[in-house]
Amino acid sequence: MTTGYRALAGTLRDAILHGEYPAGSTLPRQEDLAVEYQVNVKTVRNAVALLAAEGLVTPVRRRGTVVRERPPMRRLGAERYAKSKWKYGNLVAFAADREASGQAWHPTDQTQTVASVEADADVAEAFGIEVGDEVYERARLVKDAKGHPTHTLTSYYLPADVEGTPLVDPTPGPAGRGGGFAVLTMQGLEPDGMTETFHARMPTPDEIDLLELPSGECVVELHRLTATAEGRVVEFARGIHAASRFAWSYSFKIPE
Repeated sequence: MTTGYRALAGTLRDAILHGEYPAGSTLPRQEDLAVEYQVNVKTVRNAVALLAAEGLVTPVRRRGTVVRERPPMRRLGAERYAKSKWKYGNLVAFAADREASGQAWHPTDQTQTVASVEADADVAEAFGIEVGDEVYERARLVKDAKGHPTHTLTSYYLPADVEGTPLVDPTPGPAGRGGGFAVLTMQGLEPDGMTETFHARMPTPDEIDLLELPSGECVVELHRLTATAEGRVVEFARGIHAASRFAWSYSFKIPE
């Protein structure tokens, strides 16, 4: 006999993790769970709420409590930026993730909005400019093959570096063959190194709406600094990723 909502949540959690309730399936009705585990419906409701807060299930109207998909897509590390993909091919970073995950992709999976904006503190620090100086902002929303949003990526550039290039063209999709890195290379600003920093946090209300996040899901915020071989910063980017939709994967040689 299971007593208490935490104990019931633990039992249901184990069942989910062991595949008794696979991703996309629906848990039994709360009334049925109450009978099965000899508890009242309030206990079941609290247990389900706890699992939802953990990101294991999502209440769906007219369907019930649905077991959420585990990370369906690999978000590659250094491999996603390999020059063989964008300099000598036509595979931009988000598409590299899709192919590594065995998922189809289309250029229009990425929308974008381009605007001239004032640099905030993060952007100013990245480029060594003053807060309020003009920069170009290229904001993208990326969706999966089913049309569900997975993440945003917003890049910032110095106007002198990208004026008149495809990087300031708001047409949906990558910025031409090879994407933004190929454009920078044609400008004599070939990306050669980058630093990525990321952390998890709870989403803002706008991010919940934009990424269609279920209750309790956190996001992973990425900051990317891209520079030439000479150390000149050519892009600063911020990405907001739905945490449950990615498994972050890094391969590297262990330093001596």
